[in-house]
Amino acid sequence: MATSSTAPRPGHTDPAIIRNFCIIAHIDHGKSTLADRMLQLTGVVDARAARAQYLDRMDIERERGITIKSQAVRMPWTVPSDNEQGAEPGAYVLNMIDTPGHVDFTYEVSRSLEACEAAVLLVDAAQGIEAQTLANLYLAMNADLHIIPVLNKIDLPSANPEKYAAELAGLIGCDPSEVLQTSAKTGLGVEALLNEIVKQTPAPVGDADAPPRALIFDSVYDTYRGVVTYVRVIDGKLSHRDRIKMMSTGAVHEMLEVGVISPEPVKGSEIGVGEVGYLITGVKDVRQSRVGDTVTSQHNGATEALGGYKHPNPMVYSGLYPIDGDDYPTLRDALERLQLNDAALTFEPETSGALGFGFRCGFLGLLHMEITRDRLEREFNLELISTAPNVVYEVQMEDGSVHTVTNPSEYPEGKIAEVREPVVKATILAPSDYIGTIMELCQLKRGQLQGMDYLSEDRVEMRYTLPMGEIVFDFFDQLKSRTKGYASLDYERSGDQVADLVKVDILLQGEPVDAFSAILHRDAAYSYGVMMAGKLKELIPRQQFEVPIQAAIGARVIARENIRAIRKDVLAKCYGGDISRKRKLLEKQKAGKKRMKNIGSVEVPPEAFVAALSNDGAGSSVDKGKK
Repeated sequence: MATSSTAPRPGHTDPAIIRNFCIIAHIDHGKSTLADRMLQLTGVVDARAARAQYLDRMDIERERGITIKSQAVRMPWTVPSDNEQGAEPGAYVLNMIDTPGHVDFTYEVSRSLEACEAAVLLVDAAQGIEAQTLANLYLAMNADLHIIPVLNKIDLPSANPEKYAAELAGLIGCDPSEVLQTSAKTGLGVEALLNEIVKQTPAPVGDADAPPRALIFDSVYDTYRGVVTYVRVIDGKLSHRDRIKMMSTGAVHEMLEVGVISPEPVKGSEIGVGEVGYLITGVKDVRQSRVGDTVTSQHNGATEALGGYKHPNPMVYSGLYPIDGDDYPTLRDALERLQLNDAALTFEPETSGALGFGFRCGFLGLLHMEITRDRLEREFNLELISTAPNVVYEVQMEDGSVHTVTNPSEYPEGKIAEVREPVVKATILAPSDYIGTIMELCQLKRGQLQGMDYLSEDRVEMRYTLPMGEIVFDFFDQLKSRTKGYASLDYERSGDQVADLVKVDILLQGEPVDAFSAILHRDAAYSYGVMMAGKLKELIPRQQFEVPIQAAIGARVIARENIRAIRKDVLAKCYGGDISRKRKLLEKQKAGKKRMKNIGSVEVPPEAFVAALSNDGAGSSVDKGKK
């Protein structure tokens, strides 16, 4: 039996005994549970402190059963001399990084891969390879990592390890017997996996005598200590009280603390070649610790930076407005604090005639948007209205000018030459029984089939090019419902295309309400107009005068509903008498209604905005993290 040993203090570790690896998988295939078993087996977490999904620190992660933030942890492991895997006996240091699985958090996975030499590719033995499994595998291959294939959940009654081992072996080009089989829940096979990690993962390579160079792969904000920067040291060493320089910004800081995570922070004197650790400099702005930046020393530092990677660009935009206008400063402070822990979140102030002051926020996807809003409401006690999500369009006018549109209210007036919309490369994995259903859905969403491959007799991989604007509405929900939950989806941005897009305005008494405007394909404009007009007719209370609700493209009205006026019975006190008196009273009332219609304004209660925008075709992504 392999045993754990006391973790060596940071700063005294030979790179030859270090193994840096990450765990990558589709959502809900058991990454966090496997990490729990590893923490217990290596003795880093004792039985009293142990809890399910130990590395998922946020309440929202634990409730939804998904990982949002990557976590790095250092574990000691002793390989016995009689191990069946053929690993070299001795004491080793394992640096494990637990990564998210959802497509919205791919940027978190890409950060983690930069700090590793190997990746454990985890596949559910009951579900097989899913779309995000492939996406993360390709990320790991592009980062030139060694892949260790593992089947998890082999204890389930529905598990089919032989079938999916062959599928996995065919995907990465190994023998099915080389695919490890584990049950993270029971701990079966985890010990053998740790020995295999020691055996197969290359030791980190670097020059201990060279000027220090360390790659920043994550940074988080701590209320008490400021920004905590996670780094992987490539060359040299970083010592306590050194003055360090960030190579992209040139900013110089003093290191107040240096150490490793095991799984709580362990303070040390230095970290050397191949080690994964953390730095604290007392800086309060996370933007000064840019992901992908290189840390070196101020004096005799490195001249050549490490190859970082690009900052993620927002793919979906939505407006966030407080229901109570007095909460605007609180919302601004909340977004600034949230951005310290989430470098992919962007926001800028915007004003809506209907909703007042708020912020236009950029997200990586619908789940990212929903989790951000959820955290704002929970952690800062805010009540928010969010507008329908939309993507970034480029509008070229006939005079040659180009406008970037992130909000329907920015859509330019005048003669438009063409509109370009972003497109994505989507990968859909599903049982072959649903091929026709998926093709029908993708054609409805203006998708183009790029190719199709059978992974096995009954599982197929379909590749489509789809407009991103269609993906961010109800595509995911429709895909799940049409395939009874069996299909999985992954997508990535792949340029843009010209499309026949129009702006649909919703008019109340002839005045456009910017919160309800949308940019849509011409074919979908009529159904959106009818749907919104019908919905608002039910939600807006009746006024003293008749209110027309219209949906229009430019000056052309495409749908209309009327909210009838509240009428007082002016004839109630007329008992008999001349008909001309009654007519005179009715004419007087009619003239008053007409005058009110000209000068009156329509009051739209906040509840109507919440109800109209909450399910406005955006599709609920509540269970997107689960499946």
